[in-house]
Amino acid sequence: MNVVVIPVTPFAQNCSLIWDPATMEGALVDPGGDVEKIQQAVASHGVSIKKIILTHGHLDHVGGTLAVAKHYNAPIVGPHTGDKFWLDALMQQSQMFGFPPSTPFNPDQWLNEGDTISVGNLTLEVLHCPGHTPGHVALVERTSNQVIVGDILFAGSIGRTDFPQGNHAQLLEAIRTKLFTLPDEMKVYPGHGPTTTIGKERTTNPFVADSKYG
Repeated sequence: MNVVVIPVTPFAQNCSLIWDPATMEGALVDPGGDVEKIQQAVASHGVSIKKIILTHGHLDHVGGTLAVAKHYNAPIVGPHTGDKFWLDALMQQSQMFGFPPSTPFNPDQWLNEGDTISVGNLTLEVLHCPGHTPGHVALVERTSNQVIVGDILFAGSIGRTDFPQGNHAQLLEAIRTKLFTLPDEMKVYPGHGPTTTIGKERTTNPFVADSKYG
């Protein structure tokens, strides 16, 4: 799986352009805004966008979704239905964060634990990892040993849990029991900041490292 990270919005949110190099069919994960910038990246890599995939419902991750879905005539997939209330509240989110108004929407498909998403010949496995938001999902591509985690886990940090329906204990459990069962060498693409690996976070992350758990 080829991945190009496109930082968007004033929050420097990592929109990921992913594609299967064999077919050049791809998807956009978390197109939070700066739609023209995203479209330029897609065009420069010659990718045919087939799906728009969302890890969770926060505005900086979904603000450009309707525009890019319409542009590429592509279905919107995810997140888990637990984040419906966030998508329903996009107008309020826009006011809260000082973003341009964003129209509420529902995806064409909600995601659940164990679902798979096909992108060309790639298969993304869905992990439901609540805590930052109740409907947050991670996307695992095992052939290339990569995972897109949104705001669950960062290099040296974890997602905030002080938003409505956030849950710190759930987030820690999701990271420890789901993400940290993935291979140590698996590359991690967070929703903000630099990439990391599962092994590095298991060893050094001050919130969830193995050393904290005995």
